[in-house]
Amino acid sequence: MPRWSPDAALRLEAAAMSLFERQGFAGTTVPQIAAAAGLTTRTFFRHFADKRDVLFLRDRELPQAVSDFMESVPAESSGAAMVRAGLTAACRGIHGWREPIARRRNIVRSEPALRERDLLRSHYLGQAIEESLTARGIDAQQSHTLAAVAVTCFDLAMDRWLEGPEDIPLEDALTSVWSDMRDWIDA
Repeated sequence: MPRWSPDAALRLEAAAMSLFERQGFAGTTVPQIAAAAGLTTRTFFRHFADKRDVLFLRDRELPQAVSDFMESVPAESSGAAMVRAGLTAACRGIHGWREPIARRRNIVRSEPALRERDLLRSHYLGQAIEESLTARGIDAQQSHTLAAVAVTCFDLAMDRWLEGPEDIPLEDALTSVWSDMRDWIDA
């Protein structure tokens, strides 16, 4: 087996997803994942703390990406406009990943421990949004509220996108959720 592989984390992710779908999460071991990826167990643990982590590889980047997108929004924008622009830009970056996201979602929904971990993803995203807003001068309470609403809207948009027709962009699903929220709050 190779001692070093520049794409090791991605290979481990692909192997894990395949094994989890075939054998179930509980029925899959780290050595099986490593072997299926053509790597060692030691290499697995260089990249991931445990087999749950392999499902959340791409989530490591999302909070920072949303923060970066929010920083590109003009400073005179409102907090809500910053959040919407940041999430919309993130949606454009995620759109091409529909199939792997749907596969991962099915695996996550099959295991309670994975659903808990997915909630942490939402928490970290909210925390990044809140910190970005506060750094841009938005009041702390407003930043906290906007971050919570943004994460909820993003999660709902992901649900609509993954459960809806394949030709609907994630960005459109997010716009639809924002619109519904506004309509229901104003009703």
